[in-house]
Amino acid sequence: MIIFPIIIVLSLVFWIYYKVAIIKSDDGLTQAYFNAKSRICLGSFIFFFAINQYVFYQTQISLFIGIVFLVFGGLHLYAGMKEVKHYRREWNRLNSH
Repeated sequence: MIIFPIIIVLSLVFWIYYKVAIIKSDDGLTQAYFNAKSRICLGSFIFFFAINQYVFYQTQISLFIGIVFLVFGGLHLYAGMKEVKHYRREWNRLNSH
């Protein structure tokens, strides 16, 4: 399956992009928003990496490690989505003149 490596590489590239964007920004709210987006990218990287490793190896140990990675990736995705929703609302509230 070629789709999982593509998603893994894209999520890693976007994670690096948002981490660099945090450094370039001076606004604290924008930095927090980009950090939340980078958390989503990191979570998707971990999540799809776990799926890819189990599909590739299909052993019991890769299943157990994959489950742990799926949980951590899912938690990062969930927390990142909540943060992005919060910071997007806050940014819209402050900049809706």
